[in-house]
Amino acid sequence: MKLSSSIAAVVTGGASGLGEATVRALAAQGVKVAIFDMNEAKGEAVAAEIGGVFCKVNVTSDADVDAGFAKARAAHGQERILVNCAGTGNAAKTASRDKTTGEPKHFPLDAFNMIIQINLVGTFRCIAKSAAGMLSLEPLEDGERGAIVNTASVAAEDGQMGQAAYSASKGGVVGMTLPIARDLASEGIRVNTILPGIFNTPLMNGAPQQVKDALAMSVPFPKRLGYPEEYAQLALTMITNGYFNGEDVRLDGSIRMAPR
Repeated sequence: MKLSSSIAAVVTGGASGLGEATVRALAAQGVKVAIFDMNEAKGEAVAAEIGGVFCKVNVTSDADVDAGFAKARAAHGQERILVNCAGTGNAAKTASRDKTTGEPKHFPLDAFNMIIQINLVGTFRCIAKSAAGMLSLEPLEDGERGAIVNTASVAAEDGQMGQAAYSASKGGVVGMTLPIARDLASEGIRVNTILPGIFNTPLMNGAPQQVKDALAMSVPFPKRLGYPEEYAQLALTMITNGYFNGEDVRLDGSIRMAPR
């Protein structure tokens, strides 16, 4: 797919971090970008900078996602590109002992379900609704109607202690990539997923410097945190390379996460 001002895109989680970098990279190529995010102040600011549109969207809500796509399409037309960056995480052991009383306890199931709903179901919700819209598009010269990029995590393959919910949600994104690509292949819509390692995002910026330094040193090469722009570069490659389809690609400096 050739990127230009005739192409519209939607980026979920586009107000910060990996999503914001992708929004800016697409806009730099002339693409009309809509940002789906919960952070209204940051989302509106980024949209204003790149000449895009902001849609306040909670990806766990059918109504929010429907309204977001309606607003984005009213402004820019039907999107040919969807990049799913919206997500979150938590940490708790499956079962453990209370540090004060020694009593056994387990991972709260509502907390487990919340992560699945945001990271996995939310991603699928946006894919399904975007792809249905893409079916209305005339194919481009090569028969392509659209391209979708999802965000999983290296935790999908080597999750750490306490990451059962997060790893399950991201493993689900990896697991559904090929079936969805196969579902949509006859309509000319490609689907790929990126598995980022440890990236320098706003979430990571809250960690103490010594923690960030230790994480950087754990990366085989280069010994640093990933730059959001590097994620965006791979996302654009997946979008523009027409033979890239049904793939899950680690972007992690060759790190393999230790148990803790």
